[in-house]
Amino acid sequence: MIPDGKNLFSNKLKIILHGFFYSSGMGISEPSTILPLIINYFTASNVIIGLFSSLLRGGSILMQLWAAFTAQAYPRVLKYLRIVFLIRFLAWFSIGLVLFFFSETHPSLALWLFGILLFIFSFAAGFGTIYFQELMGKLFSATDRGKLIATRQFFSGLGYILSGLLAAYVLQHFQAPHNFAYLFLISAFAMGIGYTSVGFLKETEKKKIQPREQHFSLFFAKMISLLKTNKMLRYQVFARVLAFGFMFVAPFIILQAKEKFELTGWIVGSFVSMQMVGAMLSDFLWGYLSGKNKNLLVARLSFVLMILSIALSSIAKTPWLYTLIFMGMGAANDGIRLSFQNLILIVAPEKQRPVYVAIQNNISAFGLFFSIPGGLLVTYLGFNFTLTVAIFLMLIGFYLTLRLRIKNQK
Repeated sequence: MIPDGKNLFSNKLKIILHGFFYSSGMGISEPSTILPLIINYFTASNVIIGLFSSLLRGGSILMQLWAAFTAQAYPRVLKYLRIVFLIRFLAWFSIGLVLFFFSETHPSLALWLFGILLFIFSFAAGFGTIYFQELMGKLFSATDRGKLIATRQFFSGLGYILSGLLAAYVLQHFQAPHNFAYLFLISAFAMGIGYTSVGFLKETEKKKIQPREQHFSLFFAKMISLLKTNKMLRYQVFARVLAFGFMFVAPFIILQAKEKFELTGWIVGSFVSMQMVGAMLSDFLWGYLSGKNKNLLVARLSFVLMILSIALSSIAKTPWLYTLIFMGMGAANDGIRLSFQNLILIVAPEKQRPVYVAIQNNISAFGLFFSIPGGLLVTYLGFNFTLTVAIFLMLIGFYLTLRLRIKNQK
């Protein structure tokens, strides 16, 4: 029996709208295609390109622990999530202003401010992720949640495609660096619509809450103890870390393509769009399997698809092959994201949900920084060696999913 306040259609619609508009904005700075090209305008350093890709995805690493520490005692979290959304909107919009006013006259300053604002944007996500996951766990049952995540990811993919087309038009018809600024300014308003949508969710009050420890150190010690004593949680968390193994090479695949053929604005935009086409098409399968409580199968298939996709980059020489690579990466990334997001909410006890989410997200966030050592490896040992390292790590992650056993399917 589903409790009152769960699986409301209005809440599902708001979550889907958020996915569409948020992804429409984020597609403008897609970390595997557009963002590396923007940073490459200011510097040729692979390490800095990797750093910025990591900042966009991983700046929230520390804040998720503190957010979980505080959120476990909150019966409601939506008002805090609204504050997070406001900070992220202002940071993203400010990046556009920085690129517009300083890129030509003070490029070094523009790059520094870009990095700081990108960190603030991602830093705030540490709180946002915990609060958003708490809402997803609270407002939807496991089977409905899996199908909802897949539907949300489908419309997120549609938003990415539209943003890819917009990015292609802007990059083709306006000169750098002003075209980069236009992309961020426009996308900020798309994000704002998505943020507003979630801000009007109908939130129920959480009945089972975990009293907050007196000190953060006690909370941290409990978290470490939980990780040590729960073997299946360890397998799941470290499999999630290694699922980011593709980040060793992902930001540099587009730069490899740049050396093999001319990258026009339309080609770059089409890569973004086709990456999301792959994600959208796969979401029909991922959603069906998740609705059947086959989240582990989704994770395993996604690992295999990601390994095959990045491996193809070692021999690809034409835009068509790179299109297949990005389509496969998009499909695999959506499958990994859906499966692990749902798995952690399935295994987590209600009163400890923020803690479980923080453990997985915070530890796995180290994988978001793989592009930094990846940049060093590409620079000094070459792309193909780095690709081998990425595949090896993902094979270990795949093996860990074979050891996982999920008992609680609430």
